[in-house]
This record gives sequence, C-alpha cells and structure tokens, in this order.
Amino acid sequence: MKIQEKFDLTGRVAIVTGGGGQLGFEFCKTLAEAGAAVVVADLNMEHAQRAATRLSESGYTILPFQLDVTNVSSTHQLVDETMKQYGRIDILVNSAALDPKFDPDAAAKGIAPGAFEDYPLDQWNDALNVNLTGLFLVTQACVRQMVAQGKKGSIINICSTYGLNGPDQRIYIKDGKRVAFKPVYYTTTKAGVIGFTKYLAAYYAGTEIRVNALTPGGVYNNHEEYFVKNYSAKTIMGRMAQKDEMNGALLFLASEASSYMTGNNVIVDGGWTAW
Repeated sequence: MKIQEKFDLTGRVAIVTGGGGQLGFEFCKTLAEAGAAVVVADLNMEHAQRAATRLSESGYTILPFQLDVTNVSSTHQLVDETMKQYGRIDILVNSAALDPKFDPDAAAKGIAPGAFEDYPLDQWNDALNVNLTGLFLVTQACVRQMVAQGKKGSIINICSTYGLNGPDQRIYIKDGKRVAFKPVYYTTTKAGVIGFTKYLAAYYAGTEIRVNALTPGGVYNNHEEYFVKNYSAKTIMGRMAQKDEMNGALLFLASEASSYMTGNNVIVDGGWTAW
C-alpha cells in the first residue's frame, strides 16, 4: 500500500464529539478532507450546525448532531442516527470537554479564581461528569458498534499536557499580579483520559480496535498578550500552537498509517514536556 493510501479515509465514518469547538472543527475538517463521512456532535446544536454547514459547502459528507455526553439516551441516539445515515462507525474522536470555568465569586472572597482551597464542589463534579463520565458513555455506546462490525475501529481521546504535568501556575500572573489558577479538575480529568486510553487499548487486545490519545499543547485562541508571552517562554519552539497543527497527528491516529499503534499518546506541544 502506498503511503498516501494509508491516510485515505474514503468509505469510513467518523464521529467527533465537541465538533463545534475550535479544535473539534479542525478535526472534523481533517477527517472529511481525508474522505470520511463525519458526524459533528456537540452539546450546542447551533455550533454543530454552523460547523456542518461550512463543511457541507465544501462538498463533504457531514451530519450535525446535538449530543449531551453525560446523558446515556443521547449517546445511544448518536449511534442510532449515525447507523441510520451511514450504516457504520469506524472512528471516534473524543474531543468534548469542559473548559476551565472559574468561580465568579472568587474576587469577593479575596482569592484568585480557580484557587484549590475554595474550589466549588459543583464545578468539580460537573467537570468529572463531562470529561470522564462523558468520555466513558460515548465510547461505550460507539464501541459496541465497532465490535459488531468485526472488532475494528480507531478511538482517539483528546488529552492535554496538563494531564501529564502539573500546571505551572506562574503563567497566570499578569504585571506581577495573579490573575487565576488553572483549576484542579483539569489536570485530574485529563490524567484520567490517559488511564482510560490505556485500559481500553488493553481491554481490546487481540482485536483491531485501537485506542490512542492525542495530547495538544496550548493552542492560540485570542489569548491575552501576557499569557501568550508566559506560555511561549515554556515551549522549546517559543510559541503557542496554531489551530491546525494537531491535524496531522489526528489523521495519523485515525488512519491505517498508525495501524501498529494502540494504548499510546501522541504529544504535539512544541516541546513543552521535553524540558
């Protein structure tokens, strides 16, 4: 097989959760450009529909779907609708996750947002429910179909460098004053993504169901100048990632180009974790 053929996804069907987000949309576009039919699944149907419209206008086969990853019925409906439209599921990209949300009452308490000592229990529980339980529910629903199709498929879980290393809270200091803390749930849940990936890869030993993680470094998204400067100083390449710089790794893991990989983590972080 020629190398170009290994990356070809013609005839494959992919589901991307969080598909309406910045990276999620890039993942959908990448898979579609490689030939796959793509389900753009997102809690915000407006975002999913907007992403689907943009991709459909380019001639790609796209289905928008409103998905609540924490709801069992919603995950089953996702599979049912995908099967109704396309008849199979070959690729699952678990990109849906809560972004850090800080305690709006932190300033009134005299503490920096995200401080561990006073981090709200409800926000901790919400994050675990989406970032870990949601990951479990969507994967469980989709992998049943992969098993039924002959125990073959590629599952890609999106992690973070903060799931590998503790956050350097110094990058959240602006003009000598602390602006915020990266909250505790983010490292905790993203580390759990790695554990889930390894567990599932080992569980499906002897099959052609492959489970890997993709760990992006910080991707620029109109961040404040102080943050860009602080973050960039910690990377070997001296900058944040552009939004399309995870796409090559994503396609590699989704395609036959990575046919001998499972239980692994591909890190694309500009050297953040190398020193």
